[in-house]
Amino acid sequence: MSDANATAIRRPDLSEKRIRRRYAAERRFRFYGMLAVGLAIAMLAVLLISICGRGYSAFYRTEIALDVVLDPAVITPEGRNDADTLAAADYQGLVKESLKTAFPDVTSRGERKNLYALVSNGAGDTIRQAVLADPAIVGGTQRFWVAAADDIDMLNKGFIKRDVAEAERVVPDKQIAWFDALAGKGQVHSTLNTTFLSAGDSREPEQAGILGALMGTIFTMLVTVLLALPLGVMSAIYLEEFAPKNRLTEIIEVNINNLAAVPSIVFGLLGLAVLLGVFGLPRSAPLVGGMVLALMTLPTIIIATRAALKAVPPSIREAAYGIGASSLQVVTHHVLPLATPGIMTGAIIGLARALGESAPLLMIGMVAFIVDVPHGPNDPATVLPVQIYLWADSPERAFVEKTSAGIMVLLAFLISMNAIAIFVRRRFERRW
Repeated sequence: MSDANATAIRRPDLSEKRIRRRYAAERRFRFYGMLAVGLAIAMLAVLLISICGRGYSAFYRTEIALDVVLDPAVITPEGRNDADTLAAADYQGLVKESLKTAFPDVTSRGERKNLYALVSNGAGDTIRQAVLADPAIVGGTQRFWVAAADDIDMLNKGFIKRDVAEAERVVPDKQIAWFDALAGKGQVHSTLNTTFLSAGDSREPEQAGILGALMGTIFTMLVTVLLALPLGVMSAIYLEEFAPKNRLTEIIEVNINNLAAVPSIVFGLLGLAVLLGVFGLPRSAPLVGGMVLALMTLPTIIIATRAALKAVPPSIREAAYGIGASSLQVVTHHVLPLATPGIMTGAIIGLARALGESAPLLMIGMVAFIVDVPHGPNDPATVLPVQIYLWADSPERAFVEKTSAGIMVLLAFLISMNAIAIFVRRRFERRW
């Protein structure tokens, strides 16, 4: 064999058969990609449909109309009608008297207990608020729409089936008969559950609301943003633009990358030991929760900000230096505005992770049962992920819909945060 033949150039196979195979492989690749995207969208749709299907019913509730006699002997004993006396009256007892009047044939103690269980334990609060708003109604008979008990609410919504044996459901036949009698008289209806959107947590499902956890989440995320975003951005700017490249900065960079992968509960232990143990900050407060989440979010923001700064073309810096700008002016007037979209992307990722965290907050006491709605970052509070966890751990059937509804509120809050961040990113986005 001659040297010319040995070194002959191998020509590619350009036959029609090979070209057809290549085009077929390309079509299969596109199909697999479209199939993967379709499966991802389908699974997301199944998740959202499952959550909304279980949780939408929490946004309305069953109410029962009762004709309540506002007995002055109970509400204003000894003729006293000051605010404290009106507020301390036994309004739940008046509700029970109204039920006894509506069903006079119920006489035994056990049956009356089941009769009283038709309405919520907080039904008396509805009457109390009406009397405090207008004391002149005392002495008359008023019709009040009060919340039904959680089991009756589940029965009316169809989650408790009527066609199963009485021993297999929590609502006995007599309660169903009494409820149907009230419904036949037009004393039952479904209405918007304003309590869910305007109240704090409660041991009674029909009285439990999401507002306390929502406000706690807002205060916690405000503290997180105010601490993590400026500190993370300034740290990244210093490390990327001003810090000398030496052994110390290399160690700092390695530790920042390692901190981004540390389990979140470690930051909770840090907050418990340092913020609560050493500095004595208030337990179960959004201030401490925000500080812990800020520590957890800082590495993500720093890494994303440095990547955004590196993505700015060097020609931008060189042009700025060429017209006499200082290093600070180059960064603040030219580099940082161009890197803002990337910085906001990193902030979205970091804050979204922080919003869904519950483990570090459990360590600092934000798992406590909080009834009152917080009015500031120092008030005891919980957050939406922890509230969802608490409701999911409750045995009552009515808390199942509360859990899914809480997830819907959390997703809406997350989408709102992302929408704001995307708006800011688009506002500062430039092309070069």
